[in-house]
Amino acid sequence: MQEVRLGLIGFGNVGQGLAQILRDHGTEYERRFGLRFLIVAIADLRGNAYNPLGFDPGLLLDTVASCGTLKGLPGEQPTWDALTMIRESDTDAILELSFTDLQTGEPANTHLRQALALKKHVVTTNKGPVALYFDQLEALARQNGAQIGVEGTVMSGTPTLRLGRELLAGAGIQRVQGILNGTTNFILTQMETGRSYAEALAEAQRLGYAEADPSGDVEGYDTACKVVILARLLMGAQIGLEDVARQGITHLKPQDIAAAQSAGQRWKLLGTLEQSQGRVQASVRPEWLPLSHPLAGVSGATNAVTFSTALLGDVTLIGPGAGRLATGYAVIQDLLGIYR
Repeated sequence: MQEVRLGLIGFGNVGQGLAQILRDHGTEYERRFGLRFLIVAIADLRGNAYNPLGFDPGLLLDTVASCGTLKGLPGEQPTWDALTMIRESDTDAILELSFTDLQTGEPANTHLRQALALKKHVVTTNKGPVALYFDQLEALARQNGAQIGVEGTVMSGTPTLRLGRELLAGAGIQRVQGILNGTTNFILTQMETGRSYAEALAEAQRLGYAEADPSGDVEGYDTACKVVILARLLMGAQIGLEDVARQGITHLKPQDIAAAQSAGQRWKLLGTLEQSQGRVQASVRPEWLPLSHPLAGVSGATNAVTFSTALLGDVTLIGPGAGRLATGYAVIQDLLGIYR
């Protein structure tokens, strides 16, 4: 049995989803894969803690649920921060699960570099450093004999990057087009029932799909960031957010939705990459799709992506693009990929 000692930066939805998975399925992973995943260190705004023997995932979840903090856990380290945890803890892999900054990629980028420099594997669900610095991070990982997992940065636990980078790598991907933001897809689905944009947004906020400030979603920034990640990892295109032609959905009105419906079409906010004359064109914009298109039938907060390939034609992947357990499972996917 191989023990894998995990240090978590962030214990919000993703970290708690991972803990829930390990609580409920850890024994199964031990039996099937010969891997025992131990959460031994946590650095979080709720508190910092280190237990070389590993924390009981159920205890971590119960502690946060009961008092909203990790303070008071055995092994509490009140003077630690994330960088101290990376340096001082006996860990094999660092999981960077903190908030995303799409402008600088910090502080996650620094966390990842520190861990890789210490020859620790890293897994992140943080879009910022992957969109901005993936090539540098991958080179640093190779230099130090470590690996980096980033599956959760695009469609949560739905294995978009793994499918594109591994299984379709030899099929000749020529175009990638997807619904990569569940909030906007939910809003557009609601507007088809007759709601205005403002009413649909309010419902998305009530259900927790949209933030109090939804601009990152509805103006297309989140989708654009994912398009950059797909371009870099699947097509080797060195593009940035500034290279993505971007338009959100805030201008759409009920009459626009009705016009599409009367034409047998449906609005979707699409992130698109296309190879053209040796260059990759990237865009994010709302478009009409015929109802026969595989992406047109994807409703609610679900995500989907269609890979157009030379050898297989179109391959469409549909699944959750967010959520506590779904993104926690993205971390498990990467860990299994590193250690199996």
